[in-house]
Amino acid sequence: MHRITHILILFAAVAFTSFARAELKYSAVPNFFDEKPDGKQLGPCHGGVVIDKAGNIYGTTETERGVVVFSPQGKFLKAMGPTRIHGLEIREENGVEYIYGARPSDHEVLKLKLDGEKVWSLEYPKETEIYKNADGFKPCAVTVGPDGAIFVADGYGANYVLKFDPKRKFIKAFGGPGPEEGKFNTCHGIALDTRQGKPLLLVCNRNNNRVEYWDLEGNFIKVIQKDLRMPAAVHIRGDYAVFPELRGRVTVLDKEGKIVAQVGDNPNDKQRANFNLPPEEWQEGICNSPHGASLDKDFNLIVSEWSKFGRAHKFALTSGLQAQ
Repeated sequence: MHRITHILILFAAVAFTSFARAELKYSAVPNFFDEKPDGKQLGPCHGGVVIDKAGNIYGTTETERGVVVFSPQGKFLKAMGPTRIHGLEIREENGVEYIYGARPSDHEVLKLKLDGEKVWSLEYPKETEIYKNADGFKPCAVTVGPDGAIFVADGYGANYVLKFDPKRKFIKAFGGPGPEEGKFNTCHGIALDTRQGKPLLLVCNRNNNRVEYWDLEGNFIKVIQKDLRMPAAVHIRGDYAVFPELRGRVTVLDKEGKIVAQVGDNPNDKQRANFNLPPEEWQEGICNSPHGASLDKDFNLIVSEWSKFGRAHKFALTSGLQAQ
């Protein structure tokens, strides 16, 4: 009897483990977002997308509207903040949500309130010999450590990650350009990852086609996945991290780094990373140039594309275990 009980328990454990590692399945939600917010084309999206606690969706553009805000139902609410924000994230501090954004063309990092009001800006560190002047500082993304330290991925500039203290005083730079492990070829996305127990930086080494861990002191830890298609950004929710890949695909990894979903895969190489691809050549559920992505509270995918015309998707989670 005890042996049978033991076998049943073992079988249940194996079954649960199999279920816990199940792949996530997604399906496209057609026409989810208002096609022409406030009557205008969405316009060039060379940035990212984030979601606040209320479920509102913030997408960056390179138009005069700056950041376009949609409701959880995909309806246009407002536009706010500066234009040309690239990578961004939302961070809650003392019960208040703020947007941190990188502006490569404007050589700065910003902290904003959710209404677009600027809290502060961070410019290039004059203390380091990496930069001759502000023109060399072209930050792609920003994240914040548990103690408030600020980490800036200067992927369009010097290809270093820069660390600043909570008062924006420069501490150090790490990485530098190169193809080998421990070097960057366009460090394009960055996020704080607390899923491993010890907080780590998860960096999208875009043109090296890999994502990797670094510690908060700037030491390279390991490659998580390689041979991706230009991973452009990263957003983490629960056990999962989503990576929009500029060359026509979105990948979701679990906390062990295993691929659990690949969504919107474009088989047409000529459409991948094609900024000028006209809307008449778009296909529902197929991504051309994913540049930003987030997971909502139900682990649905919200994706924005690097597009002259502006394009955003919602992919609904249809099966698979959600984060614990």
